[in-house]
Amino acid sequence: MNINILRDGGLAACFLVLMFLISQKIEADAVKTFTGRYRVVDGDSLALGKTRFRLKGIDAPELSQLCQRDGRPWNCGEAAKERLSAFMGAGNVDCKGGRKDKYGRLLVTCFAGAFNINQEMVRVGMAVTFGDYDAEERKARDARAGIWAGDFTRPVDWRRMNKAGMDEELHVPSFPWNLFGGRG
Repeated sequence: MNINILRDGGLAACFLVLMFLISQKIEADAVKTFTGRYRVVDGDSLALGKTRFRLKGIDAPELSQLCQRDGRPWNCGEAAKERLSAFMGAGNVDCKGGRKDKYGRLLVTCFAGAFNINQEMVRVGMAVTFGDYDAEERKARDARAGIWAGDFTRPVDWRRMNKAGMDEELHVPSFPWNLFGGRG
């Protein structure tokens, strides 16, 4: 009889621990809304106070990344940051998400009203998709919009080739200047 009580008690304790762990996972993945004055870090990264955000489903050129247009280099990374800054400054912006990337940044989708900023970055050709906005990427490519107007290296490949100059945790160049002489 005592063995059955111990076994049942042990099973109940395991069940309670499992329920606790499941509730913690659900809470960690819960969608939260963040509102405020965001600082644009680059074409797909934001900061709000000390909290860092990464736009979910897209990848924009890095700040020091150059692309080719009309046979000449242009700083597509700075252009992506400028476009994101314009979208973020277009009105009251809410960013929604809850999961974190491997660098601890919150993965979010940002909206100015019904305007999906992540989607628009891909649509205007200033970011590529990670699979969330395939139709928008096809349209941007067909229209030769933004980075599609010439030759470019996908940001993930550019980071891999330039790893020595990248602080992967921050997802920005580790040197304090850009290629055009200004402070980064």
